[in-house]
Amino acid sequence: MRRILVSLFIASATLLGTSAVADVEEKLTAAMAAETRSDKDRARDANRRPIETLKFFGLKEDMRVLELLPGGGWYSNLLAPVLAEDGKLLVAVGTQGIEKMQSAGAFADVEVVEIEDGEFGRAEGSKRYHVEKMKLKTKNIDLALTFRNLHNLDAETRDLLNREVFRVLRKGGLYGVIDHTRRHMQSDNDENWRRMDPVQMIKEIEAAGFKFVDQSDLHYRYDDDLVYEVGRRSVSGNTDRFTLLFKKP
Repeated sequence: MRRILVSLFIASATLLGTSAVADVEEKLTAAMAAETRSDKDRARDANRRPIETLKFFGLKEDMRVLELLPGGGWYSNLLAPVLAEDGKLLVAVGTQGIEKMQSAGAFADVEVVEIEDGEFGRAEGSKRYHVEKMKLKTKNIDLALTFRNLHNLDAETRDLLNREVFRVLRKGGLYGVIDHTRRHMQSDNDENWRRMDPVQMIKEIEAAGFKFVDQSDLHYRYDDDLVYEVGRRSVSGNTDRFTLLFKKP
């Protein structure tokens, strides 16, 4: 009898997990089809593969999700409706675009996280941004995400950000990272500065306390030679990107 009950429990948990994934996929599909999305945003769907990407990162509709450096809100537009009923989308760092849209009536359910001691400026002699101190005024985050952003920050600032993400995540919380791929151990130059070495990123994020969980080849591009600036027409929209998942032990 005990074996039967255990088997039933496992089967029930599996079905519930499958159902939750299906619900998230259904809501993401609906969000992608929303009339409010621009043609420019829709044009990036095939390349960015948001449903597969967010499923890989473990998105669930009842999560507290923190999106870092959300920019113009491409991913925010998909995350917000998925999390609207049972979860919460929070955004932090470089949220000017989201705040501007909020003033126009959009993203009403999205929370902009305050940053204590977080004045960003260009690092001296660098194209990247630097900040001396940073404290994200939130907690109990289930999933933190950043899409093609770490390259904008210098090493010290990346370390601060990774440690803050670790602090605000709950135990067992997840951290998903995507960025443009650079050749391993290649130093900065004018063509590659917006690319990052994935091995270096894994080491940096692990140094903040995270455990590396998995990587995905969802955004692997065999025809990107990892040589040219990501904004060049020859590679723009088709750069090889690493997709990494970490966990707070």
